[in-house]
Amino acid sequence: MTRLNTTGAVSKRSSTFVRLYERGRVGWRKVVTGAAAVLAVAMGYHVIFGQNGLTVYQQKRNDAQSLDGQLRSLQRENDLLKGHVERLQNDPNAIEHQAREELHYTRPGEVIVYMPAPVGSSSAGAAKQ
Repeated sequence: MTRLNTTGAVSKRSSTFVRLYERGRVGWRKVVTGAAAVLAVAMGYHVIFGQNGLTVYQQKRNDAQSLDGQLRSLQRENDLLKGHVERLQNDPNAIEHQAREELHYTRPGEVIVYMPAPVGSSSAGAAKQ
């Protein structure tokens, strides 16, 4: 009979340890799950707001689009200026026109007449404001 008692006491102890172990495993699972959730939130925050996150990516993409527009505009202006230089190098009429416009050159017998701007013109109205 004593043998049964010792075996029963051992089984009670082992079942107590098993229950405590199972409770501990469940507790650790909750802790590990919580830690994984916190890690996932931290990673998500870093992906969106980090040094190379989505907000920085969108800002850089907008800057790149703006710079592409400026580049296209400057290329068009450059092409126009190249055409103007080519005309000035090869066309005597273009040279004459440029000299008349910028340097106010005239041919012999020509007179340049400057007319005052009308009082109601838009440039005079803008100058008063």
